[in-house]
Amino acid sequence: MSFWEKTKGFLLSPTETFNKVKEEGWGGSIGFFAKWLIIFAILMAVIFGALFAVLWGFFGAFIPVDVSVIFGGVMAIMVIGMLIGVLVGGLIGILIGSLWMHIWVYLCGGRKGIGQTIKAMAYGSTPSLLLGWIPFIGIIFAIWTLVVQIIGIRQLHELSTGRAALAYIIGAIIIPAIIWAIAFAAIMSALMGMMPPT
Repeated sequence: MSFWEKTKGFLLSPTETFNKVKEEGWGGSIGFFAKWLIIFAILMAVIFGALFAVLWGFFGAFIPVDVSVIFGGVMAIMVIGMLIGVLVGGLIGILIGSLWMHIWVYLCGGRKGIGQTIKAMAYGSTPSLLLGWIPFIGIIFAIWTLVVQIIGIRQLHELSTGRAALAYIIGAIIIPAIIWAIAFAAIMSALMGMMPPT
């Protein structure tokens, strides 16, 4: 399948498209993910820069020239940093996220190997990478990504929808929520301990 056929397939008919890529190696999915990640990172940097330009248009007149030059330079560095951060973070995130997800897929009965989990997560990210950069409506494509990744786990590991969804919900939602809740409670407890007694 071509790059554009995969893009259309994972966006509009993920079940059939995952069936077509079942026998390919996982490296192709990372290459596919990386291409869309580059486009996504550029679009995010452009939006961030445009947002800054709009804000600068409103408030720039009130800032002294010497400060505005420095501030503009700092913002340019931040846009470039965002671009690099999205690229590096995305590639590291897809690999670590796939390893993490595979633990739960395996515990729910998925025995087709970690390569299939990597493919499910990388190819399943297509909706978010393609259209998730659009302000406000990007959340719709983030939700569709969740659904497509569950379909990928189901098809590539030959699991039931329930088992695939259970693995995904545990790995991507429940365990992270518990970790965040524990971290939040620990931070709040530390902050409360630092407050002087009344």
